[in-house]
Formats: sequence, C-alpha cells, structure tokens
Amino acid sequence: MRTLPDTEPDAEPASARRAPPRAKRSRHPKTAIEAYGMLAPSIIGFAVFLIAPIIVVVALSFYDWNLLSDPEFIGLENYRDLAGDDRALKSIGNTFYYVLLNIPAQTVLALALALALNAKIKARNAFRVIYVLPWMAMPVALGVIWRWVFDPAYGALNRFLDLFGVDGAAWLTDSAWAMPVIASVNVWQYTGYTMLFFLAGLQAIPAQLYEAADVDGASPAHRFFTITLPLLRPAMLFVLITSVIGSFQVFDTIHVMTAGGPAGSTATLNYQIYLESFTQRNAGYASMLAVILFAIIALITLAQVSFFRKRTTYDFS
Repeated sequence: MRTLPDTEPDAEPASARRAPPRAKRSRHPKTAIEAYGMLAPSIIGFAVFLIAPIIVVVALSFYDWNLLSDPEFIGLENYRDLAGDDRALKSIGNTFYYVLLNIPAQTVLALALALALNAKIKARNAFRVIYVLPWMAMPVALGVIWRWVFDPAYGALNRFLDLFGVDGAAWLTDSAWAMPVIASVNVWQYTGYTMLFFLAGLQAIPAQLYEAADVDGASPAHRFFTITLPLLRPAMLFVLITSVIGSFQVFDTIHVMTAGGPAGSTATLNYQIYLESFTQRNAGYASMLAVILFAIIALITLAQVSFFRKRTTYDFS
C-alpha cells in the first residue's frame, strides 16, 4: 500500500505576514556637499546679479536720488508722480504699441518659415542658416545700417522709390511711421531665431499622426488646426513668453535709430528709464519705472502661463 507524503501545514494568511523592513536610506553628506559646491557658482551668480539688483531697485523706488548726493526717502511719492507724468505714461503706451506691432508679425512669420523649412525642399539647411544670420548680428550695428536705409534724404529705400517716381515717406522723422519701422527691423532680425523653436516643435510631432490624418482624408488646413497647432503649444508658450519679454525690454534699436523721437513717439518704457536715470539723473524715479515694467512683464507672463496650462500637452505618444 502506497503511503502519501507528509504535507506541509497551511501557509499563514497574507494579513498575518509581516512586510519586510524598509531599507534605511543611506545619507552621504560628502556627496551632498560636493553637489552644493558645484551649484554654488550658479546660486551665487543668480543671487548677486539678479535677486540683489531687484531688491536694490525696489528699495530705490522709494527714494529721491540724483546719483550725486545721498538718497532721500520719500515713500510713495515717485509712484504718485507717475499719474501726472505725461512722458512716462506715453512711454507705457508706446511700449504696448510696439509689442502689438512686433509679436503677431514675428510669430506668424516664424511659424510660416518653420512650416516651409520643415518640408522636404532642396537646400533647406542653407535656408535655415540664412534666416538665423540676422539674429547673430549686433542690434547696434544693424540699427546703424537700417537708419541709413530709412534715412528720408539719403536713404537707400527712398532712393529706390525715386526710380519709380514714388516719393518716399519721412520714415524716422514722422511719428506715424517711426514705430512701425523700428518694429519691422526687429521682426526682420528675430524671426529666424524664433523659427528655430517652431522648427524643433514641428520635428517633435510624431509622423504617425499625419499618416492617420491622411488615411482619414483630412485636408492640409484641417491637419494644421487639429494636429500641428495644438501640439506646437509648448513651443508657442516658450516663444511668446521670451518674445514678449524681449519686446518690452527693447532699447538698442530705438537708441540708435530714433533716440526716442520724433516727439517721444518711439520712447518705450525701457528707454524712458534710461532717460530718467542717465539724462535727468533721477535714479529713484527711474527705479520706480523699472518696478512698473517688471510688474507689467510678470503679469503678462503669468497670464500666458495660465492660458496655456490646461491647453498644452507634453506627451505626444
């Protein structure tokens, strides 16, 4: 008669089992010190060259200081004087006018170039380099060249128009034309740079999405508005934030081409800060304008981030 092998007792229920003890995290103070040591130059530079100047400027906005005598605390007087300062208020309006001229044109042209250069065309790498070259040039040097091009009396543009019997405008001395001319120069300079970010965004979109749209018979316009544009929102957010900040800080082109004229029609807020600080020697008032500029840029940036936050996807899989 065959005997059955001895069976082991029933295993303990899962609830009675004890979870293995967690391994204690080993701390390596030496590694942490080395990491902080490597980060120290960046942290120190960030604090010294960004945080400290912001604090100093905010503090100076409550003082009256002519850069020579000792600063005098005047509280909110600089901020109250802003309401009656026509030049400063006009410079704020000029700044928004410049941004509205610059950002839409630059963004649309950069996106159009990116779409064209993302296609399989001959010498597209050469075209990419050519369009980025203006961004690599110094704004001051370009300002000198464009000032000659738009000079009403001896400029190349009006000389060219004379060949066809067309009277050229007073591009830089007419308040109706001066700001659009400056905006067009900056659009020409920075469109190629902006194009690179859109081009990178286009190349990150999976090709399978377009293939599926082709199978469904989607038109090019439908593919653009349902696939390309929504998936370009991360690049669009970056481009808009950096472009708007740069536009609010425009200085070089204005200083070289018009010096804020004619009649203050191209004096932006950043240029007005320069005039108040180094021409009028009113550092306290200039610091107040800098705080206003910082607040405007911060509010617009926060609005952009809030708008794109729920409308942007970073997962293309």
